[in-house]
Amino acid sequence: MPTSRARRNGDQTALPFALMRGGTSRGPFFLAADLPDDEHMRDQVLLSVMGSPHPLQVDGIGGGHPLTSKAAIVGPSEADDVDLDFTFAQLQPDAATVQTTQNCGNMLGAVVPFAVEAGLIEPTDDITDVVVRTTNTGLVSHISIHTPQMDGQRIVQYSGGTEIAGVPGAASPVNIRFLNTAGSIADALLPTGNVTDVVTANGAEYTVTLIDNGQPLVLIKAEDLGVTGYESVAELSDNHELQARVEELRLTAAAVMGLGDVTDASYPKMTLVAPPVAGGAISTRSFIPHRVHESIGVLAAVTVATALVMDGSVAASVGAASSGSQQTVPIEHPTGIFRALVDLSDDGAVVASGNTRTARLISRGELYVPRNVWDPGHRPTG
Repeated sequence: MPTSRARRNGDQTALPFALMRGGTSRGPFFLAADLPDDEHMRDQVLLSVMGSPHPLQVDGIGGGHPLTSKAAIVGPSEADDVDLDFTFAQLQPDAATVQTTQNCGNMLGAVVPFAVEAGLIEPTDDITDVVVRTTNTGLVSHISIHTPQMDGQRIVQYSGGTEIAGVPGAASPVNIRFLNTAGSIADALLPTGNVTDVVTANGAEYTVTLIDNGQPLVLIKAEDLGVTGYESVAELSDNHELQARVEELRLTAAAVMGLGDVTDASYPKMTLVAPPVAGGAISTRSFIPHRVHESIGVLAAVTVATALVMDGSVAASVGAASSGSQQTVPIEHPTGIFRALVDLSDDGAVVASGNTRTARLISRGELYVPRNVWDPGHRPTG
């Protein structure tokens, strides 16, 4: 078994890491062997590294926002036909919580580049294909990145011509195909067995689509909540009455989905939908769940695309799906368009999905953890 490279440095512990952008998210990546075996201590280390809980995360490397309060743990997998295991950790700026129960398709986009940089994967061709399992839910993905030769060795190519909304400039593509996304956290793609359900919250009845194709979502027409669905992030963030209504609806819908009490969980995500206005197939505004998303999450977009091709869903009632067994579904969000890929069977069911992300190595070296949080000389074992 690999041993931890963490070491004492004065009255702190030096922990190797790489800071990477994956899609529209960013966070530190760690080798699993470098972190404590005990999950509680591991979480305490992650909280310290990020500087949580503090709204500005001033004593860590978090960016004061959920999208930049994420961490990734990567190691070789013992599962058959899987190369890497990836554990996604969602932290919050102002909370002492570390959630490892959901997927993150953005951070997933940086897993293979990190694995190559860290020596877990040895590229042998211009395209490196890797099978990755997200341990949070068991999601398995085929991921390919460009690894050309440069100066006599194969490197991760970060430069390229692929643009994704929410990230400035262009970069090399990271192509991801999801293999088993249905019912990632809920019991099934449609947890209630219905394409639409009526949920009572805030003293009113709402028609919603409750769905999980990689990310549990509650889809509702924006107009049913008294907004257009084209508001800016700032406008929605300032609408505190709307946020309260959305949160009560989320808690009620989660119970209907069989997810239990999600007061402290970051799922299901609430997604407001409206007819497209910018050349896409549908317009979205997402709550993640207590802040408004500047764009839309990868697996949330895949789940919206899945709902869009379902006759009778809330998404289908306002969106415009195309035809064919392989579809690219352009989903509008506050900062652009996300193109989700879906493959359909002869009877119209989604059998595979995917997307293209980009990633970049920003920094690597060591992070320092106070010894009273973690002393690797006295590591408890799990």
